[in-house]
Amino acid sequence: MSHSHPSTDVDLWQRAVAYACFKHRHQLRKDGRTPYVSHVMRVAMTIRQVFGFDDPATIAAAFLHDTIEDTTTDYDDLAELFGKDVANLVAAMTKNAALPEPIREPAYDAQLAQADWRARLIKLADAYDNLCDVKNNPKGLEEIHKTLERARRALALAKPDVAAHPAAAVAYQALENLLKAASARSASRDHLT
Repeated sequence: MSHSHPSTDVDLWQRAVAYACFKHRHQLRKDGRTPYVSHVMRVAMTIRQVFGFDDPATIAAAFLHDTIEDTTTDYDDLAELFGKDVANLVAAMTKNAALPEPIREPAYDAQLAQADWRARLIKLADAYDNLCDVKNNPKGLEEIHKTLERARRALALAKPDVAAHPAAAVAYQALENLLKAASARSASRDHLT
């Protein structure tokens, strides 16, 4: 993908990285040791390196995808600092914590289904990273099954994008392959317990 303003593109993701690092600075992953910001870094790098998509707003939103949900950041902060395109992508990736749990996940899926396709691409990268990282989760098989189910949901949401967007097709295939491998590992673990 060619960019008309490469210095602006670099500035956008560099500012997003710095902001994500600052906002997630005291948070850890579920293993209690790994800095949380490593997850958002891996999600952005998955989009760029694994999926081969280098849209600056998507990369910036990937770095920021958990800031509204997991920090004191709100939509207006992101719109002011990174523009509405990035803020809209992050907002699409944000669950409404005010909703009761049984309603929250279906509402989130509906929200993602209506969003810009790039939000679903970020969701595929998020699911990809969580599948890669599930071995570090101390909660065991229950958490593995939840992670597998979230990956399946991400694939279902992104399926309509595959025909229209080459990057979505690459991302879909990458996550589907990883999910098959993770499901096979999970099935063999379930058999052993």
